Amino acid sequence: MKKIIVLLITVFLVNSIAAQMDEKFYHPDKKWIPISISNYSEMTLVAEQDTLYPAVIKPVDKPKANILYFHGNGSNISKWIDHVKPLVDDGYQVYMLDYRGYGKSTGKPTHLNIAHDAQLLLNTLLQEPGFTDLPLIVYGVSIGTQVATHITCNNNDKVSALVLDGMMSSFTDIALATSPEEYHLYIKQLLVSPYSAKEDIQHIQNINLLVIHSEEDLIPISGARSVYESAVCTKKFWLYEGKHVEAALKYPVEMVRYINELITSN
Repeated sequence: MKKIIVLLITVFLVNSIAAQMDEKFYHPDKKWIPISISNYSEMTLVAEQDTLYPAVIKPVDKPKANILYFHGNGSNISKWIDHVKPLVDDGYQVYMLDYRGYGKSTGKPTHLNIAHDAQLLLNTLLQEPGFTDLPLIVYGVSIGTQVATHITCNNNDKVSALVLDGMMSSFTDIALATSPEEYHLYIKQLLVSPYSAKEDIQHIQNINLLVIHSEEDLIPISGARSVYESAVCTKKFWLYEGKHVEAALKYPVEMVRYINELITSN
């Protein structure tokens, strides 16, 4: 009986810590700012009891590729638009997912429901006329790199390229890098990543990979390098000067050039 009680307490603690850690990873922002970019529209997806409102941003002319974009753990679509505008201007059609609780989407974000919703969005897009006629680039930024790598791994045959911008190798590694050292032992023992880039990347083949990171990034570059080194596909590392996920804002022309290379080198 004593062993059973200890086991139940342990399970309770693990579940409690996992739930708290999910909440610490994500910082939903409901404040919406006006979007001035043209050809912007929204989709409506029902995910369990929640409703999601992914954005669709079309270029002026016929798109040369689709980009499925997963933003970082702060802000919402309206505040990430500037990061993708150079790509839209260059002819890319961009789909952006606001996770549950972000922007107009309802609910609360967790690692698992974000992965579920990302797959739901992709499944929906795959049914749209003409979507599969174009190359698909999956683009993850900051914490979005985790779900971007995961969905690419699970849909390898449908993806042409993967972009990982300002990443770490797993949720556990992110927690370790952003938590006081006295919590590290508990994190290592109790926090299990439901999916991780450093594991998923090893199973991704026959695509082009671009990893973007800076030595100045608050997220240690070692995680990005470890994922890059583990990749078995065609790959390139863009090391830029700047802070966390600033490449698209500081070097839009260079960013577009790197993205163009992903679809022209196939």
